[in-house]
Amino acid sequence: MSTGAIIAIVVAVVVIVAVVLIALPRLRAARDERQLQNRRQDMAGRHREHADARELRADAAEQHARRERAEAELHASRAEMHERGLADDELESNGDMPPARDAKGRDDRGTTSSEESRPVR
Repeated sequence: MSTGAIIAIVVAVVVIVAVVLIALPRLRAARDERQLQNRRQDMAGRHREHADARELRADAAEQHARRERAEAELHASRAEMHERGLADDELESNGDMPPARDAKGRDDRGTTSSEESRPVR
């Protein structure tokens, strides 16, 4: 082998080694960037899943609160109706309400309201 061929082979090997040494950090940086991007995507996906789950729980809580609020308003309106005497038909005949009176002012016992208010002698 001639000296020129050996020098050409050595120069080619040096050029290849230089290219590899220059390209390796860039390849590593590109690989690291892809890995970082994948980790970012994974973490963003986890955060979105967590946010969606919390949003579902918040929606359920809001729906429960609306239901509770509606029941509270219903009870308040029933209380107001009872206070105004508009819901006496809902009262049971277990002592919660005075006996029903007929058109002549007599109750179920046959006494009038004026008889009840008279003092006994």
